[in-house]
Amino acid sequence: MRCLVTGGAGFIGSNLALSLEGEREDEVIVVDDFSVGHFKNLTGFGGDIISCGVQDSCWWDKAGKVDIVFHQAAITDTTVEDQKKMMMVNVDGFRSVLDFAVKYGVKKIVYASSAAVYGNGNCPMHEEQKLLPENIYGFSKVVMDNLAKSFSARHKDFVVVGLRYFNVYGPGEYHKGAAASMIYQLYMQIKSGKRPRIFKFGEQMRDFVYVKDVVRANLNAADAGKSCVVNVASGRPGNFNRVIECLNSAMGTNLEPEYFDNPYSFYQNKTHADLRKAKTFINYRPQWSLEEGIRDYVNLLEGKKQAQANV
Repeated sequence: MRCLVTGGAGFIGSNLALSLEGEREDEVIVVDDFSVGHFKNLTGFGGDIISCGVQDSCWWDKAGKVDIVFHQAAITDTTVEDQKKMMMVNVDGFRSVLDFAVKYGVKKIVYASSAAVYGNGNCPMHEEQKLLPENIYGFSKVVMDNLAKSFSARHKDFVVVGLRYFNVYGPGEYHKGAAASMIYQLYMQIKSGKRPRIFKFGEQMRDFVYVKDVVRANLNAADAGKSCVVNVASGRPGNFNRVIECLNSAMGTNLEPEYFDNPYSFYQNKTHADLRKAKTFINYRPQWSLEEGIRDYVNLLEGKKQAQANV
């Protein structure tokens, strides 16, 4: 199968592109403008790479006919407040993907939505509840979901699947800096011998999901029989104190958290996904618990750092 991955040099996109190529032996084309993604995420990748912003059409003819589009390209930093930029990259970028699909007859599109659409809504969060985004990032994802719904209504022979990612962590996020997952940031603090810093008093809940489960959700979504939007998470939220416990256990350390005041007015205090639709429509069943995912991630991080030290 010939697959197109937008944002393929980014965190989730690179994991997906490498899995499609390595696990399924698909032909993979990556579109990425490298404004956020990093070439090191694609070390060993054997497919074509088109350097272009997804909201433009400069990549259309270069990519040509494909069997499926996995749309991962986006601004994912939730602290970005430039509303125009966020909407142009996220919403216009998705509109460009949909227009490309129509032109080239690509009948399957899997795209990245987000749990940010729920804001501080009721938990467990389900796909039909009222959407209350707390920031422009979450709002852009609401508009993307609306676009997908109207597109599917007009083009009934297309299958468009939206995946509402919850709090994703795992290898490939190193380049994101301050926008990397809290699990990675806390790992780096502990690794440097510092007490891990979290908002008072570490009781905020997150439905953390390991990137390997997210990749599996995308692969399953490729086989979906109808358009839908579903949650992608672990379904088992944990608080930040628990994250630090898991990191200490995996790293062989015993550093207590340092608590400080939360400076953000637009903060989700809890995320918890209802996964019933994901199980029904894309047969998604997460495999990684928080403890197992963090241990696997730490092992990969430690192996990476050891390999660098040996060069």
